Amino acid sequence: MSPVLTVAADLVRRGHEVMVYTGSRFEERVRAIGARFRALPPAADLDDRRLDVLFPVRATLPPGPAQLSFDFEHFFLGQLPAQVQGLRALLAEFPADVVLGELGFWSIPVLHLSTPPEERPTLVTLGSVPLLMQSEDTPAFGAGILPTAGEEARARNRAMNAEVRQVFAALQTFAEATLTSLGVATTDYLFDVPFRRTDHYLQLTVPGFEYPRGDLPAHLRFVGTLPPARSSGYEEPAWWPELSSGRPVVVVTQGTVANNDLHDLVIPAVRALADLDVLVVAATAREDGPALVRQALHNVPDNVRLASFVPFDGLLPHADVLVTNGGYGGVQTALYYGVPLVVAGASEDKPEVAARVEWTGTGVNLRTSRPGIIELRAAVQTVLHDPGYRSQAEVMAKEIGQYNPFDAIADIIDEAAGGTARPGRLG
Repeated sequence: MSPVLTVAADLVRRGHEVMVYTGSRFEERVRAIGARFRALPPAADLDDRRLDVLFPVRATLPPGPAQLSFDFEHFFLGQLPAQVQGLRALLAEFPADVVLGELGFWSIPVLHLSTPPEERPTLVTLGSVPLLMQSEDTPAFGAGILPTAGEEARARNRAMNAEVRQVFAALQTFAEATLTSLGVATTDYLFDVPFRRTDHYLQLTVPGFEYPRGDLPAHLRFVGTLPPARSSGYEEPAWWPELSSGRPVVVVTQGTVANNDLHDLVIPAVRALADLDVLVVAATAREDGPALVRQALHNVPDNVRLASFVPFDGLLPHADVLVTNGGYGGVQTALYYGVPLVVAGASEDKPEVAARVEWTGTGVNLRTSRPGIIELRAAVQTVLHDPGYRSQAEVMAKEIGQYNPFDAIADIIDEAAGGTARPGRLG
């Protein structure tokens, strides 16, 4: 929701009439940006913060194919019929020029497959995870394997892709049955569908952060990283001036989703950095986060500052390293400011994000979601003492600065509404 709301807020500022169709828990955030709000139908309106409570079996599944298949069957595809029905009803009442969503919003492929372009809105999909389309130029998505060149590598990639298709064969059958129930059909591989079945696929990064491919569809473009939201009303804590004291600043976060257990990364990172001459800012992204860290440590190290929330637009310009579990948005924000990374993540798309950090030379990939104290300490020291990581992060920041995703999106919308896009603004 963060990238969608960031884009929606910009469109409101540009004078567009914006309706946000999403879960009811986001209503307050939607109305705060000046957009109109429509909740998903009750059958599709699940609170993502309570998925493991609503579906206890999910918590027993390991990250990887088993959990991913469960999520698709119960959320992305399981809620799709109700989601599509609600969207069609909304479009009858609110005849939009454009439907814009992120790649998990499968109603976009359904509209693309079911309705001729002249009879529906222009469809725009935002890419908020690394490209996961299968390609002979890249290893299969999920394992975090770095790409290599040459025919031998391409043969390996083809074999891996075939193996992955077999792993998800049952899910593929489920997806095809779900689409058939909605009156549409496609022979596309399941995870390729959101990329191929849309009018514009806009990847929210720069080409330098993605593996080279020779088979990208023409409608897929890199439009750059969304600028971090500007913080307003944030009261700087008493320790804020310490960010400019001259000591290296290490920011630690587990993101906003995979932060149920702070023993995964935040707590071991605090322990690992306790006696280094650095200032550690642990942003827990949960209200009870600081209390949980204090409870686990008993004595918080003198060089550690705990926070429930710290706006990255204010914090990261001071940072020398970001220690993160590899959320795509957080990594992109760090690179926006030229901050090198230490990445430790194993769920969702995080192994692939971490692999791209390693591939670009912008940080250290620990290849685990629960790193040990010794390896965390060594990784942070490596990034702090090797200027190559900062240099590569600054190269990435310079490339990011050459793109304006807001203008790229606005041009598509202006053209869809009957205007003409400004030349050179589509990325």
